[in-house]
Order: sequence, then structure tokens, then C-alpha cells
Amino acid sequence: MKKSRGRTGRKRRRKHLQSFMDGVNCSHKLEYIKLKKWLKDRGFEDSNLRPAQFWDTGRGLMTTKALQAGDLIISLPEKCLLTTGTVLSSCLGEYIMKWKPPVSPLIALCTFLIAEKHAGEKSLWKPYLDVLPKTYTCPVCLEHDVVSFLPEPLRKKAQEQRMMVHELYMSSKAFFSSLQPLFAENTGTIFNYSALEWAWCTINTRTIYMKHSQRECFSLEPDVYALAPYLDLLNHSPDVQVKAAFNEHTRSYEIRTNSQCKKYEEVFICYGPHDNQRLLLEYGFIAMNNPHSSVYVSSDTLLKYFPPLDKQRNAKISILKDHDFLENLTFGWDGPSWRLLTALKLLSLGADEFTCWRRTLLGDVISASNEQQTLNVTAKICHFLIEETQHVLLQISQLKRNKEDLKKHLALVEALRLEDLKILQKSAEILCNLNMATT
Repeated sequence: MKKSRGRTGRKRRRKHLQSFMDGVNCSHKLEYIKLKKWLKDRGFEDSNLRPAQFWDTGRGLMTTKALQAGDLIISLPEKCLLTTGTVLSSCLGEYIMKWKPPVSPLIALCTFLIAEKHAGEKSLWKPYLDVLPKTYTCPVCLEHDVVSFLPEPLRKKAQEQRMMVHELYMSSKAFFSSLQPLFAENTGTIFNYSALEWAWCTINTRTIYMKHSQRECFSLEPDVYALAPYLDLLNHSPDVQVKAAFNEHTRSYEIRTNSQCKKYEEVFICYGPHDNQRLLLEYGFIAMNNPHSSVYVSSDTLLKYFPPLDKQRNAKISILKDHDFLENLTFGWDGPSWRLLTALKLLSLGADEFTCWRRTLLGDVISASNEQQTLNVTAKICHFLIEETQHVLLQISQLKRNKEDLKKHLALVEALRLEDLKILQKSAEILCNLNMATT
């Protein structure tokens, strides 16, 4: 008897663990009940999706029935979408229409989100605003200490993102002031920098692509944004394929899956074949074991391993520059990229081989010694990047102990760096095997 009770206990524990792995259904939570009612009033038919909390991806949507390839995941009526059309038909419309020079579609949407959030209970969009994240983890929101641990190319892009949002804020201040008649409070306190940063992140991380015809009241930037309540709870996975588009016939935004999904599992969509640096930059997260991920080699690192006394060094560098071979040089899960090897082959050309540089760019083998030299330098760069990544991981773990408030952001950068380390270690292994095969 005891034995069987132990087995059922184990079974129950396994079932409990399985349900935890699957995700915890959250549809009973008041914010989701209100959101579903609000969507239903706007013509949304309840689908097989339920909001849930998952242990690895956080908040997402689970399916209550098994999905087959070709199945419709969600169909969101046009009335539920938040677009520049929504903004123009609100009280902000007349102010946007008469403002010169015209504001961008992006600023119009940011302004609407800030104004509606400020309206609180009075906002018609409150049920949607209540489920939006309060904070984001895009690089623009990260502290300087955290940004400094990002890989060099991403660090540069993060700084550019911060400057761009800051410029957006500065150039929109006069327009925000023009909205004063709509508010009892000073617009300077409502439309402050942190409010714009939150609105910008909301749009950058959550909008779906939907082309709108050009309107004269907006600047010439493309008007391609739509916020899609509920649908935007779907998380990204690089392993799934979906078809997503606005259906002119049903006047709804529809997503169909090209993959299977078991009952009670999380339903994923794919934001595109992005590497982890791009995912972190645009969406504020990374995907574990992302097949599209790669580690970038900066031109400084590239040139560190070549003798400064090489008489053709400058000529080689300018050839690489002219043929765009100093950017996007990477290590991936399958080792060094063709671009990286080609750049290194050219830099490794001996004085007597230099005239063959064109053949190098076409992928020809110049000599056995050039091939060997290229492999040696590639391995050195790979090992240098492994050591650098391990050093950064050590610094992050020390800072995590001292800075409680930065823990969440540091953990994100740490996860990115750990993925990088896995890729570099795999590349080192591949290079080692290649070296053994050629010697």
C-alpha cells in the first residue's frame, strides 16, 4: 500500500510540476477580466487563448486546445487597434492637425499614450493601459553601469538609442506645450522625459506592423504602427513560424500559426530572425539558445592581431573598408562567419601574395600558409573574446551583490553574455577541430 501511495504522490507532484512548467492561468485576475470585457464590447470573439504566467518567459498566452499548422491563433478587430487614426479622432486631433512643422506618427502615438495614462479612470483605453508594463528593460532605460557591460557594438547602439529618444523629447517640447488648453495641470509635468521614455518603449516593443496611408498632418516618416491589446501578450520564439497581417475582408488583424502547439502550452509568435543583441536593443529581452545569435568582432579587435610593421597593412585596411568587410564580422553556433574568415584571410596575405587580394574576397584559397595563418588568428581572437566575456561575467556577479536595485537589469546583460560565451566556446571547439584536420 505504502508503495502505491508514494507513486501517486510522485504522480501528483509530477503533475503539479508539469502545470507549473506549462504556466499558471491568470484569466481570473481582475485586470484581464476587465480587458476581455472591453475587447468583447469592441467585437473581439473570445479565442482559445488565456493569459498565463510562465516560469521561463514571464507573462504570455496559453492555448486551451491543441493547435495545428494553419490554425488561426487570434483575430483582433480593427476597433481594438490603437493607431494614428485613433489619435486623430481623440481631442488631440485638432492640435495635431494645426501644428507646424507636422509631428511624426510616432510622436502622435506617444502623446496619446501619455495623455490617456494621465486621464486615469476617465480614459476609454484604461483596461488596456492597466495591463501594459510599468517599466521596460530596453537599453534606453538601463543605468550607465549596466550599459557599460554590454558588448561593444550593442553598447554603441544603446547610446544612439538613448540620444535619439532624448532628441525626440527635446524636439517635441513645444508641441506638448501647445496642448495646455486640454489639461488643468502644467503640460511640462505630464509630458516629462520619463513619460515619453515609457511611451516610446511601449510603441517600440509592442506595435505590430500595419501600413496606413500618408496623412498631411503628419511628417513624412512611415505610419506603420498599431498597438494590439491582448495580441501583444504573445511572446517571441525563434523556433516558430507564423503568418500575420491585417485582413481587409474581415477588417481584423490575424495571426495564423505554421507550427503545432499542444493544449495548455504557451503560444509563441516570431518577431523575425533576430539575434540576441537586436532582441535586447528593440524589445528588452533575449532568447535562450537562439539559433540566429552571434558574437560580433569589432574592427579594433580584428586589427590587434596583425603586425603593425606589415607594409601593406594600411592598404589592406582600406580594401576591407571599401568592400564593407570591417562590419558584421561574427562568430556563430557554426563557428566563424565567412565574412570574418575572408577579412582575416586578406589581412593574413604575405607580401608576395598581396596582389591576389581580389581572389581572397571571392573566397579562393591563396596558399596553405595563408589558410593556416587565418585559422591561427581566428582562434586567437576567439580565445581573447572568451576571456573578455568571462571577465565581464565576473564583474557583473560582483556588482549584483552590491547593487540590489540593478539586479534585474544586470541579470539580463548576464544572460546575454552567457549566451555569447556558449557561442564562443562552440566556435573554439570548431576551430580546434579544423586546425587538427589541416595539420
